[in-house]
Amino acid sequence: MIKAIAYYRVSTDRQGKSGLGLEAQQEAVRLFADRQGYQVTTHFTEIESGKKNNRPELLAALAQCRKEKATLIIAKLDRLGRNVAFIANLMESKVQFKAVDNPYADELMIHLLAAFAQHERKQISSRTKDALQAAIRRGVQLGKHGKEVQCHKEREAADEFAERIRPTVEEIQRQGITTIRAMCEEMNRRQVPTYRTNAQGWHIRTVHALLRRLQTHRNLLETSF
Repeated sequence: MIKAIAYYRVSTDRQGKSGLGLEAQQEAVRLFADRQGYQVTTHFTEIESGKKNNRPELLAALAQCRKEKATLIIAKLDRLGRNVAFIANLMESKVQFKAVDNPYADELMIHLLAAFAQHERKQISSRTKDALQAAIRRGVQLGKHGKEVQCHKEREAADEFAERIRPTVEEIQRQGITTIRAMCEEMNRRQVPTYRTNAQGWHIRTVHALLRRLQTHRNLLETSF
């Protein structure tokens, strides 16, 4: 039998509402593996938004695939994300992967499907922004402290990103890479996604800010108990 690694992704707030929750993904992968002669040796589950490109569990799954010379199996293509560049980088990792809903898709079809998914996400985002602007024009007050609310949301998003990337940072540090400059070089070598999607890789300043945020968050957690 062909060795395979299963990768599942769910969003905590939508798993119960989506048409493909965790249990459905597991069942789809199991049936596909049985039909196609794959032996799933282990699995990884990611819990986060599909818009985020940083996926610690996916990186671990890909590393395991390379180690075992195994194929990555997912239940549905959009479980990997809705970003064309992310899909392209995944394909360049040289790890073979199969999407249960498109098992015979070639590289061109996968790029097209990813492009359609990304386009749909942009359309949804655009419609949401248009609706908010229309509400503002009608005089709807979206918040007494708009700037403060936005800053708070930005801080929360940055904190969530830092926590998602913490396992990667700690893994790098365990390998003896502890200086900010060395960590910066290693994170760029691994192509670890940055918080800003338009950023040109990691810099000493952004790595320093990330480490400071992680330490601050840990201190807050420790003092809360």
